[in-house]
Amino acid sequence: MTITLLDGGMGQELVHRAGKATPLWSMQALIDAPELVADVHRDFFAAGADVATTNTYAVLPDRLETFGLSDRLSELTEIACTLACRARDAAGRGLVAGSLGPIGFSYRPDNAPAAPAAADIYAQVGLIQARFVDVLLLETMSSVDQARGGLMGTQDLGKPVWLALSVDDADGTRLRSGEALADLAPLLGEFAPERVLLNCSRPEAVSQGMPILAALHDHVGGYANGFTRIDPRFNKIGATTDLLSAREDIGPDAYAGFAEAWIEAGADTVGGCCEIGPAHIAELARRLKPGLIQAAPAAAI
Repeated sequence: MTITLLDGGMGQELVHRAGKATPLWSMQALIDAPELVADVHRDFFAAGADVATTNTYAVLPDRLETFGLSDRLSELTEIACTLACRARDAAGRGLVAGSLGPIGFSYRPDNAPAAPAAADIYAQVGLIQARFVDVLLLETMSSVDQARGGLMGTQDLGKPVWLALSVDDADGTRLRSGEALADLAPLLGEFAPERVLLNCSRPEAVSQGMPILAALHDHVGGYANGFTRIDPRFNKIGATTDLLSAREDIGPDAYAGFAEAWIEAGADTVGGCCEIGPAHIAELARRLKPGLIQAAPAAAI
């Protein structure tokens, strides 16, 4: 089985490199320091990643409106997509995945608009991304209806769609909404996304959910986060990631162990989300792609 190796968490990597967390989160770098975004993409490719995920997770109308940046949707999306494409081209391999984050904030499907309204928004943003990217990646979808809105909005944009779902940290058999992962079966049958993944949840929760996901789809995977827990105050647009603490027990070796277990459960796509950096991806590449020559500078990994 060929394993596709995703990159790691762009947002937290930018926070670490910039030395600060801001209400705009990863979007801040597109405005102030796009070279940092380019460096992160380069380092993930050098570490062995097969995919560059665009820094567009937070480039959504509701977030931009909050900060008076509504008129910059196309501009910021195009900057982010161009940076990822240039990194792919410089690496001479790989794919660019256009990140489409959750409307209404991460982990809060109760704040998301109903599927038809969400579909209109995702169609608007996805249409811009589709001019650049190889695939469209719906990230951190935390309820069945939230996933439906994303799939509805991206189905006619001419690009393969990957669906990434966020599961409950205490029970990886359920979405953060409380719905069972198995409840997604009709939706997956209706829209047939190319890949279905679990993301932005504790590695242990991803391990719980992976066998269920593998029974629902032929191409599944996971990319977990490295947070100790999701702080209850991290619940609205403008909340900063300094509310979230990184785990000290999820180094590259430990994380790779989780990923290998996901593969044993049926995954063919693995990578990392928040707090998973180039060093983690380099260890995954070492174990899963031993023939790949990794050229990342020591400082980057």
